[in-house]
Amino acid sequence: MTTVHTTSKMMALLALGQSVWLDYLRRDMIQSGDLAARVADGLRGMTSNPSIFESAIGGSKDYDAALTGPAMRGKSDMDAFEAIAVEDVRMAADVFRTVYDSTDGADGFVSIEVSPRLARDTQGSLDEARRLWREVGRPNVMIKIPGTREGWPAIEQALEEGININITLLFSVEHHRAVAEAYLNAMEARIAAGKPVNRVASVASFFVSRVDSEVDKRLEKIGSPAAAGLLGQAAIANAKLAYELFSELFSGPRWTKIRDAGARVQRPLWASTSTKNPRYGDVRYIEGLIGPETINTVPPETLQLFEEHGVVRRTLVPNADDARALLKQVAEAGVDFDDVTQTLEDEGIEKFEASYRKLLGVISGKRQALGVAARA
Repeated sequence: MTTVHTTSKMMALLALGQSVWLDYLRRDMIQSGDLAARVADGLRGMTSNPSIFESAIGGSKDYDAALTGPAMRGKSDMDAFEAIAVEDVRMAADVFRTVYDSTDGADGFVSIEVSPRLARDTQGSLDEARRLWREVGRPNVMIKIPGTREGWPAIEQALEEGININITLLFSVEHHRAVAEAYLNAMEARIAAGKPVNRVASVASFFVSRVDSEVDKRLEKIGSPAAAGLLGQAAIANAKLAYELFSELFSGPRWTKIRDAGARVQRPLWASTSTKNPRYGDVRYIEGLIGPETINTVPPETLQLFEEHGVVRRTLVPNADDARALLKQVAEAGVDFDDVTQTLEDEGIEKFEASYRKLLGVISGKRQALGVAARA
């Protein structure tokens, strides 16, 4: 395989069909020009979540003025957070608007998440997605909805209404299939209704490194030589199966009809790509998942490491027979992979909810320290 060399690894990945999005959002990086500089270097989008905002608000004074402004008086802590998040996402989306326009709506998106408390609430997720879409008011925003069973109908309906959706917390190939079907169904419904599909965008955020964390824990507990030989391999194998499924679903007669009406593919987005286990390479979840029509959303620290010593070469192909064989070995060693992915989804929702509660606690503490009265 050919190794690509350019001044920016992000540009090199782009040459192979992969966009880099930053898994980070903070107001000062927008206002200082840092984000615009990153966009010039090849950054193509951005994601946010409660944990990112908790770190940004709690770890700096960047938001103190916003929290004490007249518009915040009388607002609940939840409303105060949403006002801050919406404003940050608007500003970031404006920076990425040049990317969005120059790619005719193919890239340049910024994501904002529905409340993690709605992960098991279909109607609540749909209602909040509609409201956030209206509040942000930018064509290059994506609303994040968890890819739980309860989320599937909300995802399909939102897409049918023309709302860009980033489906988050995907761990299983089966759930990836369900959200891809939701996208295809929504595009077909819009086409049948005579509505345009060329500016409706969606990505399927498939989580990676957390899979190795959970599978490795189970393999180590089994303790056999066979299990030991499988450590650190399940996550990339699982993602490769998701890419194989993507390649199958977005080809053939059904997709050709939708594509010919102007729709784009629902790209796989590799999430949770920082390395959790120090025994493993610090950029392995970027290097191992490079291929056309994909996105890797990366924390700033991991992106810097990749720029320093990452190798850019295509590592994803439509056929994933080797990955399938690897996961078969994991199952034969005694790991129930369906239970792994369900556990990770449940824990992911719990972690997002805990981050959200912590975030509201940080906002409450700051507002009290700044002498701002909040509505209960």
